[in-house]
Amino acid sequence: MLPLRDRLPARRPPYVNWLIIIVNVCVFVWTQALLSVAGPRGAEVRAYELLMQYGLVPARLVQEPIAALPSLFSSMFMHDPSGWAHLGGNMLYLWIFGDNVEDAIGSRRYALFYVLCGLCAAAAQVVVNPSSVVPMVGASGAISGVLAAYGSLYPRSPITVLNPILPLWLFFGLFFELPAWVIILEYFVVNLFSGLGSLGGTGSGVAFFAHLGGFVAGALLIRVFMRDKPPREHDRWTRFRPPAQRPRSPYGPPYGAPPPPRRPQGRDPWGW
Repeated sequence: MLPLRDRLPARRPPYVNWLIIIVNVCVFVWTQALLSVAGPRGAEVRAYELLMQYGLVPARLVQEPIAALPSLFSSMFMHDPSGWAHLGGNMLYLWIFGDNVEDAIGSRRYALFYVLCGLCAAAAQVVVNPSSVVPMVGASGAISGVLAAYGSLYPRSPITVLNPILPLWLFFGLFFELPAWVIILEYFVVNLFSGLGSLGGTGSGVAFFAHLGGFVAGALLIRVFMRDKPPREHDRWTRFRPPAQRPRSPYGPPYGAPPPPRRPQGRDPWGW
């Protein structure tokens, strides 16, 4: 199921989430420019060089941790240069779910949360396959943490998805809504079974354990980052219904409106 949007407006502009998306897109455009300069014959070689230089190679990190340390961060913003699908899918998920997580915990905490999830994702993949020489790139690990956080905060938030089953178009139409926990649980289960399958030698080259590591990290870290934050009321999914038939959510004005008052709890222990 492909999620298209949620109906939970952010209460303030998600500047960090926007910045992460912009950086990922700019890095991808930069790699495409380098490949175009290399020409048709040299593009494949140049792409491999970029992936090895900026991607995370587990074997290199294990053997030369200091030299490979920058790749832990650069790999979060690199994507497969062979097409837009990898980047587009990741940015779609980040666009839908990231703004609400940033809105819940604050922009500076969200930046730290995102990076920590990405680092935990990389660590999980390295632990599972420390001898791999295949470069790992993409924001999927960090975004998995964002998905876990959204599912923890807003499990019943209605998510509009593209109907993947053609006969069901007659009953639900091309689009329908599902609760967020269904979409996010499906994501976790698919990655779990795919990751277990890759251990048996049937993998597809995707870093499934990075996705799982980021997801688990996000589910645990969101509790820490929400320690002094009040829960936000939100619209809840009740039953299958096409999105056009559902009323607009009465909860949470879109960004631009003043945020609701916070509960007085003294000084923020994080200093933020």
